[in-house]
Amino acid sequence: MFSFFSKLFNKSSNSVITEGDPMKKFLIVGLGNIGPKYFNTRHNVGFNILNFLADEESLIFESAKLGDICTYKLKGRTFLLLKPSTFMNLSGKAVRYWLEKENIPLENLLVVTDDLNLPFGSFRIKPKGSDGGHNGLKDIQNVINTSKYNRFRFGISDEFSKGRQVDYVLSEWTEEEKKALVERLPKAIEAIKSFGLAGMNITMNTFNGK
Repeated sequence: MFSFFSKLFNKSSNSVITEGDPMKKFLIVGLGNIGPKYFNTRHNVGFNILNFLADEESLIFESAKLGDICTYKLKGRTFLLLKPSTFMNLSGKAVRYWLEKENIPLENLLVVTDDLNLPFGSFRIKPKGSDGGHNGLKDIQNVINTSKYNRFRFGISDEFSKGRQVDYVLSEWTEEEKKALVERLPKAIEAIKSFGLAGMNITMNTFNGK
């Protein structure tokens, strides 16, 4: 199981960005920290989810300004996948840059991140909200000057003792969690595709709490 995840999460991918109808172009941002020591940690589940999508669709991430990017096309929609290289707490700069560069409307942004307040593997997809104490979301809100942007929170649970939150989120998945991710990651990809194809309301109704 470990070798499966090592191959899955460390595989790079890349694709050329093309112009198109801005309303059919989506920016999907997976939050995480760069560097080998953060691979497969709970806090990097946003990166993990985008890596899984890239692996499944034979995409290749390319190093670009403020992050690694690739594009995925599906049924007339273009999904720009972004893994910011700014570290988690400074993600806003990368989000703003790629929104502006690709002329993507704010309503077509989806930020994928971890959430301590949700049971492991559960989803909470919302069109707005507070940062919930998440420094990556907090920076995005500060930089784009609004809390009204779509976010996809993936539950990592709060199974840690008092004062050990940082150690917990920066720790690697347990063997049991790795096994469960084999089922949850494909479901997360379905939710991302639904966001672009069916819209936010249907995606929330279909995937929240599932």
